[in-house]
Amino acid sequence: MFTVTVMLDSVEKVQRFVSVISKYSCSFDIESEHSCVDAKSIVGLFSLDISKPLHLTIQDAELEDILRDIQEFMEY
Repeated sequence: MFTVTVMLDSVEKVQRFVSVISKYSCSFDIESEHSCVDAKSIVGLFSLDISKPLHLTIQDAELEDILRDIQEFMEY
């Protein structure tokens, strides 16, 4: 399990993000304050406050590939 902070502050970013992570079979959870949803769910993501950074938890062995693919969304 690995957690990174991502910023998905527009409809376009949410759509691109879901498209990128949906190609992986592993589980992705995303949290905002007290809510946690499946990160592959566009509806779930829009139930969160996307104006703030979100915490993405990745559960997978392909971590290096995933981090490369989501780099544009990551907050440093």
